[in-house]
Amino acid sequence: MRSSNPVLGRAFNQRGYAAFDPSTINSDPAALENLYNAPAASSLRTGRMTIDDVVTRTAILFAVLVSVGAVAWTLNFGATALLFGFIGGFILAMVNAFSKTVKPALAIAYAAFQGLALGTISNMYNTMYDGIVSQAILVTISAFAGMLFAYKSGRIRVTPKFTKVLTTALIGYLVLGLVSFVGFMFTGTSIYNSGFGLLIASGGMVLAAFFLILDFDSIQSGIAAGAPESESWRAAFGLMVTIVWLYLEVLRVLSILRGND
Repeated sequence: MRSSNPVLGRAFNQRGYAAFDPSTINSDPAALENLYNAPAASSLRTGRMTIDDVVTRTAILFAVLVSVGAVAWTLNFGATALLFGFIGGFILAMVNAFSKTVKPALAIAYAAFQGLALGTISNMYNTMYDGIVSQAILVTISAFAGMLFAYKSGRIRVTPKFTKVLTTALIGYLVLGLVSFVGFMFTGTSIYNSGFGLLIASGGMVLAAFFLILDFDSIQSGIAAGAPESESWRAAFGLMVTIVWLYLEVLRVLSILRGND
């Protein structure tokens, strides 16, 4: 099965992973009973990625992000640290996304850079709008849980059309962001400061939330395809990229709403 997520696609679209083949199982009832009674195989026994591996790696990355973010929040480094964190995170995101081999150290470094950026910008937002960060975290967690439920329950299914629509929307959103940046450089005003600001920011938040569905599908596809255990780091990295994006979009939407009060 091909992965629909652009970050995880390089790993999980590869062919040649060993996978379970029901036709190879002997139909003898005793053999089947022994198979079902056997303990579940872990990645240590099979060398293949499991959901537990992905959860563990994701927890490690977020532990790094939160730890660095807490330091950045407390010390309030300022705009320089914010710029350094986002630029470093962007570079590492590109390296991790297009690397043919899994590099756990770079994934952890990405989490650290993002922690620096998010801790700094969250402090800035919270200074302007008291309590906005806790609200943003709650909304982000709720969106993650809601999308996970929608995917696991089958209420939202990943189809080629679904993937194409999201990819097209993402391209349009990036183009809009580029136009806004260029306009800001030449005129000092941004399209996000116009009457359409809330609509555009809300669209970005919804888009980021739906990209979680692609993440879930990509991870499940990798597991089903028998991806190597090391690929769990790439899966965790891809999931973190989307969650960070979602959090930033939520933060922006809430700031616009609070600013209009």
